[in-house]
Amino acid sequence: MPTANKISHRIANVGWLRPAVLGANDGIVSTASLVIGVAASHATHGSVLISAIAGLTAGAMSMATGEYVSVYSQADTEAASLAEERTELSADYAGETRELMAIYMRRGLDAPLAMQVAQQLMAHDAIGAHARDELGISKHSAAKPLQAAMSSACSFAAGAGIPLVAVALSTQHNVIPLVAASALLSLAILGTLAAKAGSAKVMPSVLRVTFWSALAMAVTAGIGTMFGVAG
Repeated sequence: MPTANKISHRIANVGWLRPAVLGANDGIVSTASLVIGVAASHATHGSVLISAIAGLTAGAMSMATGEYVSVYSQADTEAASLAEERTELSADYAGETRELMAIYMRRGLDAPLAMQVAQQLMAHDAIGAHARDELGISKHSAAKPLQAAMSSACSFAAGAGIPLVAVALSTQHNVIPLVAASALLSLAILGTLAAKAGSAKVMPSVLRVTFWSALAMAVTAGIGTMFGVAG
């Protein structure tokens, strides 16, 4: 049982960890890349700082808006499915009981036990039983648009705050190496935490995130240099 509990806890971690890590990674990579691209164009330190603030604000709002719209669409779909299920329960209660019974039989119960479980769950909460076992909707997995939007915005802002602080503490001459170093170090730490929480191998996770992030920063630095003005 302890092993089973550990596995279930790790799976539960992945549910909240994935969007949090992705949001923070996006905040670090996009803001650091933006800052490095602007700095490589020989912009003033003030302009670089403004670009970091703008990147954090725009990115957080974009993440919140996108997540809200996406999750709200999911919530609408769930609501429509539940309304359809209520109609089916009113029209054919016995048929819906047999449908639930068939689900439990596919999960390994024999027919008499499956029917008994279906009948008892239907008597207790018919729509809840069908929502959970037929539609895969539960109070824990139900779509929450505002919560998702706030979570995405906050995780992005937390990540974007790292290159922003690096810019604020730097000078015009060392802003690029300081931002790049702080971003890659933070990404490596995030990759390590995510891998350990999910019981995955740490090194491949760290190498993957730092390689592609470094490439993104290098590309924007190249574009900034190409289209920049003389210092």
